[in-house]
Amino acid sequence: MRASDGERERVAALLGDAFAAGRLTGDEYAERVAAAYGARTHAQLAPLVADLPAGHAPPRPARVAAARPGVTLVGLLAGTVRRGRWRVGPRLNAFACPGPVEIDLTEALFEQREVVVTAVAVGGTVEVKVPENVTLRDAGSAVLGTFDVQQCTAEDPRAPIIVVRGVAVCGVVRAVAKRGKRLRDLRSYRD
Repeated sequence: MRASDGERERVAALLGDAFAAGRLTGDEYAERVAAAYGARTHAQLAPLVADLPAGHAPPRPARVAAARPGVTLVGLLAGTVRRGRWRVGPRLNAFACPGPVEIDLTEALFEQREVVVTAVAVGGTVEVKVPENVTLRDAGSAVLGTFDVQQCTAEDPRAPIIVVRGVAVCGVVRAVAKRGKRLRDLRSYRD
């Protein structure tokens, strides 16, 4: 049976969780994510997660939409950009192979305090821009590439926390606070 975009995204999310838990190396993660986004059938997706605790056949698309809120940006040969005023969910996924992906959060509306950006760059570039008054954390690695997150801590303890995790394999992942861009209303982020 043919795989849907939602099923490919779900497998990529499972792989991201396995990488974050230390079950996959950076190389394994990058290889499997590339295969997931290139898969056309369930038979091609199933082996990618079969040896992981959460590994099983991908669910039907209706379950995927309910179980996995978030945005996935894919740059395959061409670039993908997300910027302007938009609502950010708890998870963002970016996959660049070899095209560039740009995620600009400087004008975004944060619906929760912590956002996890999973960035995979295989010969491509993922660039994340954040307001200068949020906390930015690094949780990634590089293999023959660059994973550069310019960490910073917000003065206001209520400010959103953005964690950039993932891997750069012969590619670049870069996250930086953009000077002059500030999140205006921090009142809704209470501990």
